[in-house]
Amino acid sequence: MRAKEFWRLETRLICKLKEQRFYSELGDFLALFPEVGHGSPVPEMIDIGWVVGGLVLLYFGAEWLVRGASEIAIRFGISPLVVGLTVVAFGTSAPELVVSVKANLDGNGGMAIGNVVGSNICNIALVLGMGAFIFPIAIQKQVIKREMPILLVASTVFLLMMRDGVMDRLEAAVLFAGIVLYIITSLVEAKKEDPEASEEIAPEVIQAARSGGKGRLCFSLFLVLIGGITLVIGADRMVFGGERIARFYLVPEAIIGLTLFAFGTSLPELATSVVAALKKQGDIIVGNAVGSCIFNLLTVIGVAGIIAPLEGRGVTAVHYSVMLGVALILMPMMWHRMKLDRWEGALLVAGYLAFTAWLIVA
Repeated sequence: MRAKEFWRLETRLICKLKEQRFYSELGDFLALFPEVGHGSPVPEMIDIGWVVGGLVLLYFGAEWLVRGASEIAIRFGISPLVVGLTVVAFGTSAPELVVSVKANLDGNGGMAIGNVVGSNICNIALVLGMGAFIFPIAIQKQVIKREMPILLVASTVFLLMMRDGVMDRLEAAVLFAGIVLYIITSLVEAKKEDPEASEEIAPEVIQAARSGGKGRLCFSLFLVLIGGITLVIGADRMVFGGERIARFYLVPEAIIGLTLFAFGTSLPELATSVVAALKKQGDIIVGNAVGSCIFNLLTVIGVAGIIAPLEGRGVTAVHYSVMLGVALILMPMMWHRMKLDRWEGALLVAGYLAFTAWLIVA
């Protein structure tokens, strides 16, 4: 009996030693590749959780910031139309802005540039395409005569500035000056419109802002504060998790920016597009998508580049060309019968899915 127990103990001891030796040798082997998974054979779920959680925080942070800032502006006598052209426009680009600034400060310039380039592709191909696929979108003349030319010029200037792969502070300042000029001209044009008309702001929000007392004002200030904090935390966690996942799979940071971050930060625009399409409000879809592209190029790149020069590591001429190409393709689509039909929307969505698949596979 004692012999059998000794044999069992000896067998367990040998197995234990072999197991420890195996993991020791595995650890020594993985240590030769420190850039892969930080020594772990599988990516940590917490990294994926940080990305998902960051996206959720970005979404709600932007919603709270826009809601609070809009109510404060309207309460102090600014017309809903002007608020829609300024506060709401900035708010929808807030996720891209915070994520790109955070990524650039962390030394991930390629992730910051990729986020903007990918977001613009997503806004035109996926957001506009999905909206048109759900319900054909009528195009206003102003979009073709003003917004689209501005987008094409801004895209071309941006590409020329990135020929050397770096966006310095002076170039970024030029882009930011462009958004200041764009806002001023938008406000001048707004004087010709009904100051009470605004498709971007819900009537109940306008009513609440004007009829609410000091308590409502304090609540709006709280929304702005908590929205800004939520945006910063969401961007920090999203960039942190995305960077670790990229390192594990040896995926260039720029590709993470072009795909995961671009889609995630464009979710507010996509949600707005789907809801507006179901309500048959085509003007909101077009204005939201095209306006966000303009703000991404001029505001996001401008602010991020002024804070610290941007290096577009990993973002190639192909990626830049696709961004400019989808805008160029969109022009004749809009011009044709001043409408985006369902088949054109389906074509844009298919193109976006194909481009994303190519980025992942290539």
